[in-house]
Amino acid sequence: MNEGLIPRRYAKALYEVAVERNQAERLYRLMKCLEQQFEASPALEATLANPFVSESDKIALLRTAAGAIDADTAYNDFLKLLAQNRRLDFAPGICRAYTLLYRQTRDIYRVHVVSAAPLSQDQETRLKKFIESHLKEASMEYSSAVDPQLIGGFVVNVDNERLDASVRQQLQQMRQHLIQ
Repeated sequence: MNEGLIPRRYAKALYEVAVERNQAERLYRLMKCLEQQFEASPALEATLANPFVSESDKIALLRTAAGAIDADTAYNDFLKLLAQNRRLDFAPGICRAYTLLYRQTRDIYRVHVVSAAPLSQDQETRLKKFIESHLKEASMEYSSAVDPQLIGGFVVNVDNERLDASVRQQLQQMRQHLIQ
């Protein structure tokens, strides 16, 4: 069976319930937080897969990792359903599938900019405006980082697309031309 199918189905059902309860945006924030926790701590995913950890401990762990409160009924009910169906170990995949589905339905792009040196406020503002103009009606979630190995310039990642305007990339292209 396709392991991606189960997380997508749960994510779709969860999204529909969250929309009905007017909690889709809050649930998205919880899932983004949970997604960051999974990325930062691979042990979290291993704990969910561990059969010796009780379901109640797994639920408590997922609530804490996401920052959920009692008022987050859609999320709490979702965790109970996963426990009931013995699918708590699918939580990382469902989390990723939910955030992807939310972004797709709300026309949100993830934009990550990596520059060789920190960008000034003015440079960052101009770059954001330039990216927004290409996204048209869509919105973006912007993040940035610094990587001195780029030597100069920057790299813009918009979901799965990449614009590499770094000196390192230009040097690599020159090297390839000289080799050929």
